[in-house]
Order: sequence, then C-alpha cells, then structure tokens
Amino acid sequence: MNLALIGYGKMGNMLDRLAPEYGFKTGLVLDVNNNASGEGFTAENFRNIHAAIEFTMPEAAVHNLEKLAALRVPTVTGTTGWYGQLAYVRTLFEQNHVGLVYSPNFSIGVNIFERIVGEGARWMEQQPGYESWAWEIHHSAKLDAPSGTLLKLVEGMRKAGYSRKVDVSSNRAGSIPGTHEVGFDSAADTITLRHTARSREGFARGALHAAKWITTNKGAHEFSEILFGEAQR
Repeated sequence: MNLALIGYGKMGNMLDRLAPEYGFKTGLVLDVNNNASGEGFTAENFRNIHAAIEFTMPEAAVHNLEKLAALRVPTVTGTTGWYGQLAYVRTLFEQNHVGLVYSPNFSIGVNIFERIVGEGARWMEQQPGYESWAWEIHHSAKLDAPSGTLLKLVEGMRKAGYSRKVDVSSNRAGSIPGTHEVGFDSAADTITLRHTARSREGFARGALHAAKWITTNKGAHEFSEILFGEAQR
C-alpha cells in the first residue's frame, strides 16, 4: 500500500523507515519544500495513495485535514494543539465517508497508562485525604503546553469520577521524547504513576498500526478505540 506522509520532520523520517514493516511504502511526501501553501493536495498526487499520516504543526493541521477529507484519503493525525476544532474535523471526514484516526499520543504504552490512571483516580475519589497532581516534560521544540496527552489524562480522571482539584504543570527542555506523571499525596504516603518514552518509535509504530486499520474502515475514531477494540467499524 502507498502511504502519504504530511510533514517530514523527525517523526516523518521514522514513519518512512518503519512503514515497510506494516505493509506500506512511502508514495508521497508533502512538507514545507513542496506544500507551503497547500499546493500539494491534488487529486493527481493522491491518485494511488491508500492512507496518509499527518504530523505537522497545530496551525497547519486543520487546513491539512480539510484537504485530506475532501480528497477522501483515509488519514491518521498525530498533531496536537488543534483539538478546539475536533468536532468540525470529525464531521468533515464523516460527511465524506472516509476514515480518520486521531490521538494526542499514539504510543501503545501511553494508552494503557491512561487506563491505569483512570482506574487509580476512580479509587482515589473515595479517599479525601489525598491531593493530586499531573505533570509532563517534553523537548524544547514542542509548542503546546500542557501536552495533549496530559490534558487527556486529566480528562480521563474526570470521566472516572475524580472531582477534586488536579494541579497541572509542564516543562520544556532539551530533547526529552516525553514523560507524563500523575500522583496522589497524603500525610501518610505518596503514590506516583509515570510513563516515560525512550524515543519516538513507539509513537510512529502506533500511527502505522492505525493507518493500516483505517484503510478498511470509515468514520472518525480516537486511537484508543482501535487499540482496545471499541471502535465501531
């Protein structure tokens, strides 16, 4: 299958390298060198493309996704910082009868970590003697803070029934791929839950897994729905 890579930074380069393991070859790359104004989104360029993976910048993501929906290209997007327009983008793909997979984090480990945090929060709601925090650190080139993943972790805590304050903080430094931590503290003890990424490879593999899945499915799906078998095909 032919894969289009929208954005070709460090993540795009890794996706290109790992794509054959998932049955893909890179058939198209669009980046700042050939798509600065969106001129690369043509029917001819995407004629033989089976799926697209979009990892760009928050300010470019919605425009890119609009184009991909109009071309009816099954798409995976790992860009964060644009989720204020998520409902609009979901509608575009659903109206065009084409698939979209989105997530603030395509790491399988992070998605399992989210379930663990949610379960912990459910139990801690019954323990008023504990206060909680959520913290993350990423490389200095990451623009959005707090990260989409940390916001999703806190959202998951709320959905699990945790109603008390969660103190949220972020740091940006060096080349750190990403560390996320949720903790609960009382006068007696501290519980710390932490996920640490060693490289971008986990994110790339999750995105390629999603790209393979979306070639035969429609609708808009969050990655965890696919990972845990909850997506409606």
